[in-house]
Amino acid sequence: MAFSELLDIVGGLGRFQALQTVALVAPILWVTSHSMIENFSATVPSHRCWVSLLDNNTAQVSVPKVLDPGTLLTISIPPGPNNEPHRCRRFRQPQWQLLNTNTTATNWSEAATEPCLDGWVYDHSTFTSTIVTKGSPILMSSVLLLSHQWDLVCDSQALKPMAQFIYLAGMLVGAAVYGPASDRFGRKLVLTWSYLQMAVLSTATAFAPTFPVYCLLRFLLACALVGVMMNTATLLIEWTSAQARVLVMTLNALGFSFGQVLVTAVAYGVRDWNLLQLLISAPSFLCFVYSWWLPESARWLLTTGRLERGLHELQRVAAINGKRTAGDTLTIDVLLSAMQEDLSMNQAPSSLGSLLHTPELRLRTCLSTLCWFAFGFTFYGLVMDMQGLGSNIFLLQGLVGVVDIPAKIGSLLLLGCLGRRPLQALSLMLSGLCILGNVLVPHELGALRSALAILGLGCMGTAFTCITIYCGELFPTVLRMRAVGLGQMAARGGSCLGPLVRLLGTHRPALPLLIYGTVPVLIGLAALLLPETRNLPLPDTIEDLQNQAVKKATQSSQGHTVLHSTRL
Repeated sequence: MAFSELLDIVGGLGRFQALQTVALVAPILWVTSHSMIENFSATVPSHRCWVSLLDNNTAQVSVPKVLDPGTLLTISIPPGPNNEPHRCRRFRQPQWQLLNTNTTATNWSEAATEPCLDGWVYDHSTFTSTIVTKGSPILMSSVLLLSHQWDLVCDSQALKPMAQFIYLAGMLVGAAVYGPASDRFGRKLVLTWSYLQMAVLSTATAFAPTFPVYCLLRFLLACALVGVMMNTATLLIEWTSAQARVLVMTLNALGFSFGQVLVTAVAYGVRDWNLLQLLISAPSFLCFVYSWWLPESARWLLTTGRLERGLHELQRVAAINGKRTAGDTLTIDVLLSAMQEDLSMNQAPSSLGSLLHTPELRLRTCLSTLCWFAFGFTFYGLVMDMQGLGSNIFLLQGLVGVVDIPAKIGSLLLLGCLGRRPLQALSLMLSGLCILGNVLVPHELGALRSALAILGLGCMGTAFTCITIYCGELFPTVLRMRAVGLGQMAARGGSCLGPLVRLLGTHRPALPLLIYGTVPVLIGLAALLLPETRNLPLPDTIEDLQNQAVKKATQSSQGHTVLHSTRL
């Protein structure tokens, strides 16, 4: 008897699994909101230099009332690209000669200009405040807290991508820390701590007094978000039967899609970044409270020798699933008999180096890590710059989430029909080909380019659904969180590099798309070397993997023998 048989006794797909899926997937919506919020909270609005003639009420008295604001703008701000008011320069002195009909605006370059020494004036028609502009005051607990003006424009415009890089680097660090921590201290404990960290840090971010503090809070928040994502997926996998594993993991992946739609809807209704940050932070406190009800992974408890607690959790799940009588038949002796091989193998300490212990593990580790990297690199490279894809960021962000939903639902069917390996390879390659197709489409066909980009991101969503399931099935229980943590590190490393690739567009505009498309195509081809895990029980030890490999080799050998005999 193995753990899969113990899970069948207490119920591998019942009321408990339904409640657990709802409880674990709901926070994923807010995790995604935190990742995508800067598409709205860090939007760069139209802006120009502050000038006394236009923006100082006391100075208006010295200006003839016959002059309208447009005329005052002409003599105060030089024209920039596209004949719009320059965003980063102003005239040192009003250029009254420009009011002469015989003087052309092209003569402005001869006049002395200067940077925006007194700040900027922003267009608040879309957002009343963002982290780029001066925030609005928030009244909370009868204490007035004022957000500071950071002005992340002109000479400071590089600070915005720096903030994104710091956030994504936090995810990389979180994957390195929370993977081993979950294997050592348990999935539930780390998940509960991550919920609390997410709630506190995301709330504090809304009141960040300075930009460096904002970046620090976002870095720590990103660490917590990875802890939530990793342990959510692992608990769902380890508490669900093999037949229903694809279903619950697809629902988990759909949480990310609905999260993109959710943050778009909330941002559309709330145009102040402080209030938007608070609204998506508040539900995390509720998640922290009810997470104490969630049971620890019995599979992890048993494989780490915590038999009494593992028995308690199994009986608890049996009661929730209406199988209390079956759960009462379980005893310590039954668990010892069922997990004897696993417990004996647990005497050898597991570490990150154990993932390279055998050729089979090395192959799985390297290829699955590359699949994680391809997702992070391509997805975040494109999706973290929605403003660069078009002017209506609400429509673009919403479409990415909406297209992602049928893609992931379709993956539920395809995983059962095609299997894990073919779908993983196909989804990565199709995503890359859609992105590469944009290189051949003229810039004038903006709608077609956007459609190909969204389709490519939809295929990448399918790839993400597949790798979250596939990675959990490729590795034994004693190494699963380390493998998932390594994969998350690869994904976050790719996500850190993804936005940086956009800088290459200043030299060759098509180069970023070529790189974004080529990487998933090549890694998709490499994924064909992975073994198929459809309908196989979750391995608990390294020996389980070796037994599966021997069994597969034996069946393949027998198949060739039968085929040869038939031909004779």
